Amino acid sequence: MDTPAPHLYTDLASWWPLISPPEDYAEEAEEFIRILTEGNPLPVKRVLELGSGGGHNAYHMKRRFRMTLADLSPAMVECSRRLNPLCEHIVADMRTLRLDRPFDAVFLHDAVGHMVEGRDLRDVLITAALHLKPGGRVLIAPDSVQESFQEETNLGGTDRGERGVRFLEWRFDPDPKDHRITVALSYSFREGERVTFSQDTFPLGLFPSSEWLELLEETGFASQIVLSTLPSTGEERILFLGTLRE
Repeated sequence: MDTPAPHLYTDLASWWPLISPPEDYAEEAEEFIRILTEGNPLPVKRVLELGSGGGHNAYHMKRRFRMTLADLSPAMVECSRRLNPLCEHIVADMRTLRLDRPFDAVFLHDAVGHMVEGRDLRDVLITAALHLKPGGRVLIAPDSVQESFQEETNLGGTDRGERGVRFLEWRFDPDPKDHRITVALSYSFREGERVTFSQDTFPLGLFPSSEWLELLEETGFASQIVLSTLPSTGEERILFLGTLRE
């Protein structure tokens, strides 16, 4: 987390809606809503999202919940404000954020991958616990866990009017003995007839499910694994659900 911020979250943040369009999050967001509410005796009305980025999950989840969105990147928060003008936004580090009010649920999407040390994960879970009512839920949706990670490449990007983006993403594990992977991104940007290029390389944390569960238990949660499969992909994903002990 203390490495320089990727260009994606600073000078390239305005391109985020074309790199990862908000409409692509609809199916996944519905699954997150289901997990947070299904069988939950505590009514879920107010949700704190840590690492909310450009607000693309919140774009869908705000229809069900009153969302408070916190992210470390001012540029990404500004993107989210344009998309979700009625949501509360806070520029803050998910490891140290402290608000003066509790929430019914806390949600963390793939931004939690920027926690590359176990102590960082623990600090984030403490933040979650301190912002939950007793019996409140935290839902964590990391991109990968150690036991199921596979190196991969991805292509993507979209066009909107005179602007367009294409990117190549490469995720690889230089040292399988540690708890991190490397992400390398190459971007091509078009504005009218002008095309420019940029790139990012940064680490992401990669932890075994057992460590996630242990850290949840240590920070006051009853923890469980939730296996989620989206119909559009058919791929099974490991999520973590914690319920704050009363």
